[in-house]
Amino acid sequence: MKTYLRILQYARPWAAFLPQYLLYTVLTIFFSIGNFTLIIPLLSVLFDKTDKVQVAAPTVLPDFKPTISWVTDTFQYFFAGVLEDRGKLGALAFVCGVVVVSVLLSNVFRYLSLRLLATVRARVIRNLRRDLYYRIIGLQLGFFGGERKGDLMSRFTADVQEVETSVVNTMTAIIKEPLTIIAYFVVLFHLSVPLTLFTLVLLPISGGIIATVAKRLRTQAKQSQSTLGSMLSVIDETLGGIRVIKAFNAQNYIKGKFEEQNDQYARTSRRIDNTRDLASPFSEFAGVSVVAGLLYFGGSLILGGQSTLDGETFIGYVILFSQVLTPAKALSSSFGNIQRGLVAGERVLSIIDTEPLIRDKPDAQVLPPFQDRIELRNLRFGYGEATVLDDINLTIGKGKTVALVGPSGGGKSTLADLLPRFYDPTGGQLLIDGHDVRDCTLHSVRDQMGIVTQESILFNDTIFNNIRFNTEATEAEVMEAARIANAHEFIVATPEGYQTIIGDRGSRLSGGQRQRLSIARAILRNPPILILDEATSALDTESEQLVQQALTRLMQNRTSLVIAHRLSTVQHADEIIVLQHGRIVERGTHEQLLRQAGGLYQRLSTMQAANGGLV
Repeated sequence: MKTYLRILQYARPWAAFLPQYLLYTVLTIFFSIGNFTLIIPLLSVLFDKTDKVQVAAPTVLPDFKPTISWVTDTFQYFFAGVLEDRGKLGALAFVCGVVVVSVLLSNVFRYLSLRLLATVRARVIRNLRRDLYYRIIGLQLGFFGGERKGDLMSRFTADVQEVETSVVNTMTAIIKEPLTIIAYFVVLFHLSVPLTLFTLVLLPISGGIIATVAKRLRTQAKQSQSTLGSMLSVIDETLGGIRVIKAFNAQNYIKGKFEEQNDQYARTSRRIDNTRDLASPFSEFAGVSVVAGLLYFGGSLILGGQSTLDGETFIGYVILFSQVLTPAKALSSSFGNIQRGLVAGERVLSIIDTEPLIRDKPDAQVLPPFQDRIELRNLRFGYGEATVLDDINLTIGKGKTVALVGPSGGGKSTLADLLPRFYDPTGGQLLIDGHDVRDCTLHSVRDQMGIVTQESILFNDTIFNNIRFNTEATEAEVMEAARIANAHEFIVATPEGYQTIIGDRGSRLSGGQRQRLSIARAILRNPPILILDEATSALDTESEQLVQQALTRLMQNRTSLVIAHRLSTVQHADEIIVLQHGRIVERGTHEQLLRQAGGLYQRLSTMQAANGGLV
């Protein structure tokens, strides 16, 4: 219930729809009940019992009172008048006309309530999906390392859709059906207290059985949603690795992984449907059983002369009670349907409730424009108990280029990720012009940095929009950045030039072309601090030369931190830092490090030279 109420909070402001919805619902119920209560005077005409109506009818129009008696007395007043003036056929026509008007009004108000509810449903889903997206955007990079992308996509799509289908759509059942049942029982108690008390005997039993079914559904739904996330992860891995799958003839292997998840999801879905479908037949069976018992019990009272009800009133009572079964059945079905949606809602809310580990302090300051130096003091970082960086001391002066080299797993990329606060150090300090980056806002820190990574992160958009990304640059500025990045020539050679769509992650471009677009994007941003993370390691020789020329232009007059496996690309760095097992083991210029006999840098350089410059 807590999850359901929280989901409904996304429908705020309540005042914008709830009063109207309640008004439309009450009017719908009022005219719906009126349709069936009119059966009693209709039967009175058909059974020639109109003399009783004339005796019971008031002689003057009753004063308004919000009671059932006022409604019945008012109707009988007009009914008696029509009966006296136009006879039985006129009274019959009058009752039929009132029924038609009552049905029309009932459906008009029902439509208005559903129309209003559609607006509320769209608002809830929009706000829920927005909060989920905003939260995921705000979470630290470490969060995504521990989550499957397919499972996150499942929460955006299947889980949110399930919330809409199973939770929000049941709002009408949660609000309208209980009100309908209450209204019907008020009228039924007005007609006969003993018969109505008899019908209430079996309701607790039915409710207990339905609650048991709902509890079982909740357990099955959790397993189902988890399995769906796993299946979507397999699909995502298949689409991302289709080249490798085909190259290794692994189609049957990956099909087996998919079939396993697909079959498991089908089995859990089937069990959920079988369990959920129990609610409706059971409620219908229980309702018919109660009606049968009511006919027997009420009939025995009338035949035994122990009831004040006449035949037409008793038939009207039974018909009215049979209408209680419809909202009761809808309500019981809703409790079954809602369980799967609540589990999906919990999965969505669990992400929304995840607090980002990297965020601004309450009193965070804006980092002033970069002027002097970046300093790392006794810096430490680790994932859980595993230490990745330990006792790192490093100063990068403005305009200087510092390179990080060393074996894989030494902590180079992790150190670079600490500068833009993708992670925060677990010990020591990272200072920019004497300001601890943890005391500064994330936006102001990252606003002064440009990043070019080994994997070019591009978007399925035009070349122009990829370079202009999140800036207000003009077309001339974009083209100038492309020229500096050695990208202009290949761009104008494409079919649509700068307006060419590059496909998912730039799939229509070569690796070197994608990298040059990334560099152009960084050039346009014009950051004072530049981070290059193995920007040329995945390129061929010709592409590497073009990209390296672009990088050289990009690094001019900028403070640069360069991560490289190819030592030839960092020979001109002002300082080279050699990292191994998370510690600085050597530091100096290229020439200084080569002179250190038996040093790690010298050994790496010798190995690369023997392999033609490649690691």
